[in-house]
Amino acid sequence: MANSYTKKDIQKMAEEENVKFIRLQFTDLQGIIKNVEIPVDQLDKALDNLMMFDGSSIEGFVRIEESDMYLYPDLDTWVVFPWTPEKGKVARLICDIYEPGPPGAEPTPFEGDPRGVLKRVLKEAEDLGFTDFNIGPEPEFFLFKNDENGEPTMELNDKGGYFDLAPTDLGENCRRDIVLELEDMGFEIEASHHEVAPGQHEIDFKYADAVTTCDNIQTFKLVVKTIARKHGLHATFMPKPLFGVNGSGMHCNMSLFKGKENAFYDKKTDSQLSETAMQFLAGILEHAQAFTALTNPIVNSYKRLVPGFEAPVYVAWSLRNRSPLVRIPSSRGMSTRVEVRSPDPAANPYLAMASMLASGLDGIKRKLSAPEPTDRNIYVMGKEEREEEGIKDLPADLRAALDNLLADETLVNAIGSHAIEHFAEAKEIEWDMFRSQVHPWEREQFLSTY
Repeated sequence: MANSYTKKDIQKMAEEENVKFIRLQFTDLQGIIKNVEIPVDQLDKALDNLMMFDGSSIEGFVRIEESDMYLYPDLDTWVVFPWTPEKGKVARLICDIYEPGPPGAEPTPFEGDPRGVLKRVLKEAEDLGFTDFNIGPEPEFFLFKNDENGEPTMELNDKGGYFDLAPTDLGENCRRDIVLELEDMGFEIEASHHEVAPGQHEIDFKYADAVTTCDNIQTFKLVVKTIARKHGLHATFMPKPLFGVNGSGMHCNMSLFKGKENAFYDKKTDSQLSETAMQFLAGILEHAQAFTALTNPIVNSYKRLVPGFEAPVYVAWSLRNRSPLVRIPSSRGMSTRVEVRSPDPAANPYLAMASMLASGLDGIKRKLSAPEPTDRNIYVMGKEEREEEGIKDLPADLRAALDNLLADETLVNAIGSHAIEHFAEAKEIEWDMFRSQVHPWEREQFLSTY
């Protein structure tokens, strides 16, 4: 999806495609897509970085007394939504957020902008000599039926299982339409299939550099939800919408490059993993308990991270075993990569990728040594056995994850105090609301017993 557009290119495409509206899109700290929609006659103003919006109305951005913020469109993210009507098409540009400088000074990047946070960590990688941080995500989602008012129900639209085909997989037509729309928008789709749980699906798209991948994840979510609705379905990226079946994850395959060389590959070692790869891996394992707050950011995320449903629960790695947090897929050469299996699709992708990259870079900078791989099924190991092997647990709930994040100086510095403070504030409110709520399970268990 990597394009290279100029202002003139965009003006020309807008005219040729009969674009009437442009959505200037950005992502808040919670990972929710926001946009300011402008008529096409305001396009030139937007391309000159002169469009402003009220940042105080976006959760986690700025206070009311400092609310004016600028939208700086990334020209390479221009795309026309293929599902909009011919007579008045809608296009979008993903924007970076800038804040006004002192009088007479140029605006400066807003430190609470998640896309800007990722760019800051990428600059750190560049300073260490790495030219690219490539990520291949594997986002999963569920499809539920909508009721007659268009509201989502808990009724699944199929009874399919892993790699099932129609007639069991009734989501197949919807999934195929999603793939076609994504391809129209420049995505290179690598695979599309039914996942393990009924109503659960996965569509994998080609890896790209970190910023492009995160932009793609946000675009992907928007397309999936939009096309599902056309089929009378509701697509959700909630990690664990149903009890007793697998939740939805977003495994992330990551690799660092120096020019055209994959820095994780070394054909001379037994595993063909380089020293850089092993140090990166060690950094991931060291900071995993802290970055979990960002890769699994909602109370529901921790209903997925439990034993028995293929989601990782323990901080370990392996070359072939699927039970640890990190797996090294068998491909080597240019495809050598580290797969972190804990993230879920509710994550703000910019913050999630920034935190994992910062963790890996810390391992490289400090020349950390990775522990021995764990090639046994960790789920059948007892607690004492895991402790003997030095295998730690991932946090069991959002509160524990948040405490780990706030205590991790490396990640707090990498994400920045503004983003961390506002993220933590929102998550503490979410945790308190969840903790003080009385759930149906409690009434079922205790109302008649006590």
